[in-house]
Amino acid sequence: MADINGNQLARVRIKNLLLRAYIGIKEEEINNQQDVVINVELTYDASEAIEQNEIASALNYRTITKQIIAHVDGQRFALLERLTHEVLAIVMDHQAVQWAQVEIDKPHALRYAESVSVCLQANR
Repeated sequence: MADINGNQLARVRIKNLLLRAYIGIKEEEINNQQDVVINVELTYDASEAIEQNEIASALNYRTITKQIIAHVDGQRFALLERLTHEVLAIVMDHQAVQWAQVEIDKPHALRYAESVSVCLQANR
């Protein structure tokens, strides 16, 4: 994929990052950690990384993932919307990211539903 300037846009996906956090407003949610499943999709100009074939030229998605883990795992959040917003902010703090979308699922949040998710996106 290329942008309007001919730069090579890479689409990076971090899929099904499974963490545990205290999330919700009910007493059982406040007192018990729950699974959250985080999916991140982002684009960045990978032209230099493709040309040079060196890690220093690429967006370090491992660093982004570690930042998300440190921010979410074992922490407390009242709303899924707020958690999604905060994870999106972590991703967008990396100046190379041109566009990002974060979707976070809270499995078994509703009876008869596999999960509930909130999805937010941002771009430069």
